[in-house]
Amino acid sequence: MKKSAIIDGNEACALIAYKLSEVIAIYPITPSSNMGELADQWMSEGHKNLWGTIPQVIEMQSEAGAAGTVHGALAAGALSTTFTASQGLLLMIPNMYKIAGEMMPTVFHVAARSLATSGLSIFGDHSDVMSTRHTGMAMLASNSVQEAHDMALIAHLAALRSSIPFLHFFDGFRTSHEVSKINIIPDDIINQLVNFEDIKRHRQQALTPDNPRISGVAMNPDVYFQARERANPVYQELPDVVAQIMQDFAKLTQRSYAPMEYYGDASAQHIIVIMGSGADTVRETIDYLNSQNNEKFGVVSIHLFRPFSIKHLLAVIPTTVKHIAVLDRTKEPGSTGEPLYQDVLTAFVEGIQLKIWNRPLPRITGGRYGLSSKEFTPSMIKSIYDHLKTNDGKIHFTIGINDDVSHSSLAFDQKYNIEAHDNFRGIFWGLGADGTVSANKNSIKIIGEETNNWAQGYFVYDSKKSGSKTTSHLRFGPRPIRSAYLIQKANFIACHQFQFLEKYNCLENVGEGAIFLLNAPFEKDNVWEQIPKNVQENIVKYKLRLFCIDAKKVARAQGMGSIINTIMQTCFFAISGILPKPEAIAKIKKSIEKSFGKKGQAIIDKNFQAVDATLQNLYEIEYPSLFNGPPNAELIIPEDAPDFIHAFTKQLILDKGDAIPVSLLPLYGQYPTGTTK
Repeated sequence: MKKSAIIDGNEACALIAYKLSEVIAIYPITPSSNMGELADQWMSEGHKNLWGTIPQVIEMQSEAGAAGTVHGALAAGALSTTFTASQGLLLMIPNMYKIAGEMMPTVFHVAARSLATSGLSIFGDHSDVMSTRHTGMAMLASNSVQEAHDMALIAHLAALRSSIPFLHFFDGFRTSHEVSKINIIPDDIINQLVNFEDIKRHRQQALTPDNPRISGVAMNPDVYFQARERANPVYQELPDVVAQIMQDFAKLTQRSYAPMEYYGDASAQHIIVIMGSGADTVRETIDYLNSQNNEKFGVVSIHLFRPFSIKHLLAVIPTTVKHIAVLDRTKEPGSTGEPLYQDVLTAFVEGIQLKIWNRPLPRITGGRYGLSSKEFTPSMIKSIYDHLKTNDGKIHFTIGINDDVSHSSLAFDQKYNIEAHDNFRGIFWGLGADGTVSANKNSIKIIGEETNNWAQGYFVYDSKKSGSKTTSHLRFGPRPIRSAYLIQKANFIACHQFQFLEKYNCLENVGEGAIFLLNAPFEKDNVWEQIPKNVQENIVKYKLRLFCIDAKKVARAQGMGSIINTIMQTCFFAISGILPKPEAIAKIKKSIEKSFGKKGQAIIDKNFQAVDATLQNLYEIEYPSLFNGPPNAELIIPEDAPDFIHAFTKQLILDKGDAIPVSLLPLYGQYPTGTTK
């Protein structure tokens, strides 16, 4: 296997789960579906696990059935796993209690996602996994695509070592669907880390006629309590077990982890505690603030959330700390605080009582962020640190929204930007199923695998997916990329659908002097006059280099119908400067041969011709400072439309839903009918 690969978080995790399993029970649910689909594909292609056998991948009738299948396989002594998210995870809870109570080593891999409450959301936060923290399963969090790969292995090893089942989770979409360049763990290293005595012990617990026993007995009040307390020593030792496995892992991979990790100034007074993809963004922001503003900030990222280790938490926190913000990516209505906040607060109080923490109790506040994949940016993090420096700040707060009802939200500067200037930062506007996302994933593979650049790709869809707007956010640079948020200042923007200029502010996040690639169905000499006036003004204001092509015309001429992804990808490589132009074109053609090899030489030749024709039909526009385009398109809402349409629906159509204040959301989760008209 290659030492590095360009893959997303789902595949990074599934690679390990497949290698260490014999029975994989699946049922698809967004955003975890790809893990099960990949496992099923690998089985059908005959790929073998670490022990040279092909895992049995079984699709069940529901997530409850998948969890039951895992339970049954474990009872028979097999190594088993599953993948899920959101309501699917909730359907697994009854079996999770049983699996944990019977101490069966398995790992449930979860692309963490919002739960359906007043509304359904397919996007990511920690609502689902927090609903399972009482099941008895250990919980291990990953912050990035690389960690989704590494922590998957650590979770499987720790489950086998301790006989405690693990729930390994990472942020849905932000990590599960982010494409990144990672280092793959070779099979020989996995073999060195797996303790076959642990597997033997699991096999010996199997229910078999050769060694008959009873499992799942009914208990009366006389013994149930005692049975629940019997496993306490195993849970108490588990944080040290995980820490030791992480140390063993570091010796062989040079990637160091701990159950809880501190990053930042050693004498920090203001720190954040967080888990999930937001941790990397906090680290990136700390580096900037501590170097630029001479601040002393820090962050604790939690990997092992259950069992929660007071000892490991307090050991990594600087003794100088005065204020702590604990950030939860979930909402627990009616509680005194969200789960991680409550655990940190309890840890300090008990730490003082147990004399583990021999200093004054810091001021501890709890914040909510990022629900349903809401953005979490350096600007918001700076606002939180500013909040920590005030002694009269809110004890509970939110960030990233405008809460004009309970007034919990912190203000932040939306224009604040810390992105590295030597990184390529490109935003690509496309239509679901027009090939834009696929082409960008292909570009990431070419650049990540063929150059020394680190690569990251994140793709924003709405719930309808096919046929609706997509935006692809691509970063390339000389260092590992920790920016787990959308690009704020792009140096390359491509609009693959000309009509978007009338509907969206495609240049909202453009930087001065950036390249703007536009697919326009017009001739070179009159394309400028067709661009809406407000877009013309921004092109001039930001001194953009404007390149245009009529991609559909080129596609039709080459017999490719309306498929433009190869054409737009060629344009990107021709003008972005990521690779020398001849080298880039050669690599595109090599990629075409790989992608379309099974479809025959005729298809390959069509795509080759499209690449050559693209270069002949791509041109840079020397535009005037004259704004003579059509007037700015206005969204037409009838004057007699209900107030709700003007205040709420209009903002959604204008792609400004993030700015809608809390007060405009219906209390009962009920909305007017007929709004789409």
